[in-house]
Amino acid sequence: MAVSTEAPMEGAAAKGGSALRVVVAGAGIAGVSAAEAVREVLPDASLTLLSREKNRPYYRMNLTRFLAGEVEEDRNFIHPADWYEDRRIDLQLGVSAAAIDPAAHEVRLDVGRKLQFDRLVLACGAQSFMPPVPGMGLKGVWGLRTLEDAKGILAAAEKGGRWICVGGGILGVETAGALARRGAKVTLLENSEWLMSRQLNRRGGELLAGCAARMGIQVMTMARTKDLTGGKKVTEVTLENGERLPADGVVISAGVRSETLMARETGLKVNLGVMVGDSMETSVPGIYAAGDMAEHRGVLYGTWGPAQIQGRVAGLNAAGQKTGLGAMARSNTLKVLGLPVFSIGRTAIKDDRDVLAEEGAGERYACLLFREQRLEGGILMGDIAAASRLKNAIESAEDLGWLLSRGLPAWRLVESLRE
Repeated sequence: MAVSTEAPMEGAAAKGGSALRVVVAGAGIAGVSAAEAVREVLPDASLTLLSREKNRPYYRMNLTRFLAGEVEEDRNFIHPADWYEDRRIDLQLGVSAAAIDPAAHEVRLDVGRKLQFDRLVLACGAQSFMPPVPGMGLKGVWGLRTLEDAKGILAAAEKGGRWICVGGGILGVETAGALARRGAKVTLLENSEWLMSRQLNRRGGELLAGCAARMGIQVMTMARTKDLTGGKKVTEVTLENGERLPADGVVISAGVRSETLMARETGLKVNLGVMVGDSMETSVPGIYAAGDMAEHRGVLYGTWGPAQIQGRVAGLNAAGQKTGLGAMARSNTLKVLGLPVFSIGRTAIKDDRDVLAEEGAGERYACLLFREQRLEGGILMGDIAAASRLKNAIESAEDLGWLLSRGLPAWRLVESLRE
């Protein structure tokens, strides 16, 4: 990943800087990072940060750690309340953008008011995808996207009980681990052949399942949910093979969908997400997008790190400091289960130009995929100290022929990269 920054643009200076009105819609990490960048460049600009949630902005990536009891609520906020006041950031809680009029430079809020802007940063995020399965509306069926979701699940799981986690991706695995730590009897359903099939190869997914099993989590792969049943509250999950699983609560982790409706209605170019260039500017000048709703170079990242970087780049450009963002490698880090896991890029061989090195023993596993002497992906389990080095090697397209020529096993390759 490359970020390049130049001096502030003439246009921002022409606006007077102090008179510039910047509105940031969305207060996740992308929105907060955008606001931080704007204030850094323009100390006197009018700056409004909108949050649909009534809580002060927090680290969404820590919700499963909060659920597991590893992070306290008051320690999960990104900044203290007076941080926004001291920087004259107008943080409006429980308020979100409902419509945009680019010609009038105006945002209509869901509470009926209107805001004028010179620059607008959209960081509206995404929503949990709830698959069209009968019974999704029953009480006791949850998605995990907000702090209020986490609090609701935590309150319902206080007495333990039988919980079903639908979806064996990162969020599903972390949620299952958190509930298990709270004393619940947990069953984790995954419709693929192994856990985290988008981030891990089979061997890694099976190692992860073994770790989950040792925590008391029952892992069921190739398990497709047919329906959820109960009176007003869910009591049972039925699988497509006819198996019935009793449930006191169900958490759905079937992915997310970017918030793109308002952008579409505004006329912004949208594919799976709002399409942006390297400056994070959308198809409408003066309007930027970042985070889970932004599609950059054909990629929707949906993770914390890229959202933070995109938010900062969007904020800098909105403030008039010309900044460009290069490609980023997809990476993921797993928390909660007690087994450190890091994955990045691709790990499946395409053809004979690929070289795969893997090595594992117990819960310690390394997998590195090279193509024409450059690292394209990797998995680290049990020891992820070299994660940042792997990421840098991939994003810089570093020539690692010197390393491959040594013919070392996977873990020695990893250690050599760290040296």
